[in-house]
Amino acid sequence: MNSLRYLSFGGATPLLLLIARLMIVALFFIFGLPKLTGFSGTVQYMAMLGAPAPTVAAGVAVVMEVVAPILIALGFFTRPVAVLFFFYTLGTAFIGHAYWNMTGDAVQPNMINFYKNVSIAGAFILLAITGPGAISLDRR
Repeated sequence: MNSLRYLSFGGATPLLLLIARLMIVALFFIFGLPKLTGFSGTVQYMAMLGAPAPTVAAGVAVVMEVVAPILIALGFFTRPVAVLFFFYTLGTAFIGHAYWNMTGDAVQPNMINFYKNVSIAGAFILLAITGPGAISLDRR
């Protein structure tokens, strides 16, 4: 816990790290389930975005938005999964929210979502550095 030595949350630190892990991945899980249950629609969406190999891209999206959040929530392989999430989140920012190529009413919401993804990517860097905390499978 020496990486957390400057925090003064006392015994609450493990619980706060658990809550933070859950908060970081909740959005992915919520929007990942429909990608899994409507997989053919997800493939079509990836094709519309111009993703190469839309079926593979849809599969990656499902793994990163359904399976990976469960791993983070459980605190299992937390650091490597957080690094994968960092790259995935930045990738989705550039592929899915390229506001600089848009006009009209599409610019503002995509700019917001682009920078939201950048912010979330920063949270994954922090998670990769701090680790999952004591309430995790990694610590058992």
